[in-house]
Amino acid sequence: MFGLFQNKPNVVIGLDISSTSVKLLELSRSNGRYRVEAYAVEPLPPNAVVEKNISDVEGVGEAVKRVISRSKCSAKGAAVAVAGSAVITKTIEMDSVLTDEEMENQITVEADQYIPYPLDEVALDFEVQGLSERNPEQVEVLLAACRKENVEMREAALQLGGLKPLIVDIEAHAMKRAFEQLKPQLGANPEDLVVAIIDIGATMTTLSVLADERSIYTREQLFGGKQLTEEIQRRYSLSFEEAGLAKKQGGLPDDYEEEVLQPFKEAVLQQVTRSLQFFFSSSQYDDVDYIVLAGGTASIEGLAEMIEAKLGTPTIIANPFVDMSLSNRVDADALANDAPAMMISCGLAMRSFD
Repeated sequence: MFGLFQNKPNVVIGLDISSTSVKLLELSRSNGRYRVEAYAVEPLPPNAVVEKNISDVEGVGEAVKRVISRSKCSAKGAAVAVAGSAVITKTIEMDSVLTDEEMENQITVEADQYIPYPLDEVALDFEVQGLSERNPEQVEVLLAACRKENVEMREAALQLGGLKPLIVDIEAHAMKRAFEQLKPQLGANPEDLVVAIIDIGATMTTLSVLADERSIYTREQLFGGKQLTEEIQRRYSLSFEEAGLAKKQGGLPDDYEEEVLQPFKEAVLQQVTRSLQFFFSSSQYDDVDYIVLAGGTASIEGLAEMIEAKLGTPTIIANPFVDMSLSNRVDADALANDAPAMMISCGLAMRSFD
């Protein structure tokens, strides 16, 4: 069993390993209010993570070491996440009188009914969701399974970096947990809304739809901010690193906005529209109440306004730290700038308080 649903009483660092960087966040909580104790972002070597899979454990481990040093974080236990596409989840019903141990034994025996992989290649976990609506003598149990390789590579990278892996979560679950911090920004009765969270990373865009405070749909597609970096690199004859820096810091030629940035923003709009169409065509919904943009690409100036204008749906940029206080070692401006990309690490760090 892997640590997806385990409660951990001690502080855990949220560590998000994406395709281009490692993002670290440590939270504390006092009187119901969160405080950011430590945060840092450290770039990864090229192709150390490809399509959410770690291909260079040493490279990721070294980046973990650097991000700990940069954040001056003292905690040693960490929570990481695997991509939703790497995990099979299934809700099953079980006898309500069973203990956790009896459930675990029964699930292990019967798992091959639910999991299409050999069981010795799979890490399993489960969580009781509550009584079954159909049969009060049964409980609904959420079963999650992931290939061991995905879990073990993350554990190995953390250990190389000097951390103890305590929890392995699912990215969509971490995103949903961090979304709790955005609810006050959505007006009255946010729990009644259908919200599309669109996380645009460097190479992957993930749509997660929340309704009735549950995640009802997740879809990943290959598209991200790396395409803008590559276009800057090609057009202005820069190295990939120089292009990435110029994208963040500015200083590009006058034609950049019109010739490079605007077409990329239109490509993002097209991807958002397409993702939502896939959702509408496979569900009973034909609209969402809010769009929340997350991931590094969300920070592009004017992108949220453009999507809202074209789709007619209120659109905000994710910032889970609006109502949090900050320790004096946290750079407030840097955190605000990175906030849309910190949703998964925030949701992971919140596991400390389950």
